[in-house]
Amino acid sequence: MPKNRQDSDGLAQVRDEIDRLDEQIQALINERARLAFRVRESKAASRHAVDYYRPEREAQVLRRVIERNEGPLSDGEMLRLFREIMSACLAQQEPLKVAYLGPEGTFTQQAVHRHFGHSVHAISLPAIDGAFEQVQAGDADFGVVPVENSSQGIVSHTLDMFLLSDLKICGEIELRVHQNLLTRAQSLAQIERVYSHEQSLSQCKNWLRAHLPGVELIAVGSNSEAARRVRNAPEAAAIAGRAAAEVYGLPVLFADIEDHPDNTTRFLVIGRHVFAPSGRDKTTLLLSGHEGPGLLYRLLEPFHIHGVNLTRIESRPSRLGKWAYVFFVDIEGHVEDPPVATALQDLAKVSKLARVLGSYPRAVLTPS
Repeated sequence: MPKNRQDSDGLAQVRDEIDRLDEQIQALINERARLAFRVRESKAASRHAVDYYRPEREAQVLRRVIERNEGPLSDGEMLRLFREIMSACLAQQEPLKVAYLGPEGTFTQQAVHRHFGHSVHAISLPAIDGAFEQVQAGDADFGVVPVENSSQGIVSHTLDMFLLSDLKICGEIELRVHQNLLTRAQSLAQIERVYSHEQSLSQCKNWLRAHLPGVELIAVGSNSEAARRVRNAPEAAAIAGRAAAEVYGLPVLFADIEDHPDNTTRFLVIGRHVFAPSGRDKTTLLLSGHEGPGLLYRLLEPFHIHGVNLTRIESRPSRLGKWAYVFFVDIEGHVEDPPVATALQDLAKVSKLARVLGSYPRAVLTPS
């Protein structure tokens, strides 16, 4: 038999095998959807997806996906596929409503899809306050807001909203942020001004200094707003993500211009309830105490005594008096874990305020 004929026959067999596997995959996905629907039926008659959404369960499923993955697909690709399957199964009757800091094309929207999949009703809002208000009023099931960047630090407005709201933190998302120079200009020499959110301008300040010295830098409300402004202005450029480039039809003149290659933004998922432990959790606390020497020591000592690891601490004005402060503290573990529960009992004896803002699964993976 001629070699070309043998190659053709071998390729046909491979394609037949792929077709057979595709049929099996499709049948198994539909069977998973049927089982998910049975879970709904067994619990209650409610048709609202939020009544069946369990972030701790999803985190456990995704961790097992990583544990059993042997390639060739990366962990990130596997997580993305399973996230979309779970998202579609949950949304069979009614999708989750998720409020986020918009507009369309922002990194926060990417975080929504990274955490919830695309089978949700994403509600774009112009300010962080709006996301809190939508969830508080019940118009959205959850919200997604930025809280800190690895190079630029904390988003103070998000923390300050917890002083005014009784919403809970239900999850966290870590998103690798790649900044791109979007423009219709053919070269850097044609660019007269650059628009972007102030944080993105800061994340790219060394690149801008080296490649666009003297060009006017204009801070706007979001990277998507920057892209919208330059789509019909060939003398201008925007710094934004690829999602904004796609939404506004802008070419990427230079990619990945952020100063730090591991540039990562952390987002919080806000909701109305604290969920059960997932086995690998984080708890965020809002603390304050009686002023005087050793205040911070007294607030943190119970965690040391009971072996609870602190991962972050931030201070913010309490708004209850001049030079009065509260502390936002992240610890490892869930409020139902015995060491954490015991530490909180001891903390109540020495603190003026010890409020649990949320216990939630730690981010599963930071995809590149």
